[in-house]
Amino acid sequence: MFAFAGLHSATMKFSLIVAVVVLALAQGSFAQDATDLERLSQYFEEVKNKMTQELSEILRNQDLASQAQSIQEQLQPLVTKIQEQVKSVATNVEEQIRPMAADVQTQMQPMFDSFQKQVETILQTLTDQARAIGN
Repeated sequence: MFAFAGLHSATMKFSLIVAVVVLALAQGSFAQDATDLERLSQYFEEVKNKMTQELSEILRNQDLASQAQSIQEQLQPLVTKIQEQVKSVATNVEEQIRPMAADVQTQMQPMFDSFQKQVETILQTLTDQARAIGN
């Protein structure tokens, strides 16, 4: 679509240039003198070169866009496959870590319970001492 718009624009420019040249020739102002004819030939050569350059650039841009699209289409299955593999690895790691985490929790729970009892004892002692001072 973009290449067609660019090609259409280039064609419009070329048509406009041709129309101007035809009108100038119809007036007879360019064809009377050999130097004017030489300038006209040079002008046509410049127009031809510019049009060739613009059309080449349009086609090159279109080619780059189609190559990018092709690469994206080729990479999509690979991206999907990698996503599936990452998900599989994550699931396997989770399955391996879950029992280890449960085991660590089982081993640590008595220590947590003991620590909690020690903190409760310290708090009870501090509360009793504060009451004794307050009385």
